[in-house]
This record gives sequence, structure tokens and C-alpha cells, in this order.
Amino acid sequence: MTKKSVKFSALALVAGLTVGCASQSDLDKLQADVDKLKAEVAAVNTTAEEAAAASASALAAAESAQMTASSAQAAAADANSRLDRMFKRSMMK
Repeated sequence: MTKKSVKFSALALVAGLTVGCASQSDLDKLQADVDKLKAEVAAVNTTAEEAAAASASALAAAESAQMTASSAQAAAADANSRLDRMFKRSMMK
């Protein structure tokens, strides 16, 4: 029984060493892949930061346009009421 377990253990050890070990080239390839992914993540972060800055700029422009539109609407309403009053005065005469 011990001979069988020694043979089985030796076979399992050889199989484990053969299959379980990664070569240096595999590790180098994996490190290259990790480095490539890090570069891609950095590029995506840069793009996201640029998009956030552009979005903030667009928001500021939209707020400015909204204020201008509100001001123009108020001016138009004022002009309309003045014209109405002038028209009513001319009709009274």
C-alpha cells in the first residue's frame, strides 16, 4: 500500500510541477497586459475629466442663456404693457 501511495504522490508531484508552474514569459506577458490596462485606464480617466470640464462649461453657458432669456422676456412684457397703455390712451382721446 505504501508503494502505491509513494508512486501516486510522485506522479502527482511531477504533474503539479509540470502543469502548475508559469514560465517567466507568461509572467512577462501578464505584466505587459497589466501595464497596457493601466495606460488605458489613465487615458479613460483623462477623457472623463475633459468631459466633466466641458459639461461644466456647457452648464455655465446654459445658465447664462437662461438669465438672458429671462431678462428679454421681462423686457418684452414691459414693452407690451407700455404699448397697451399707449393704445388705450389713444383710444380714449
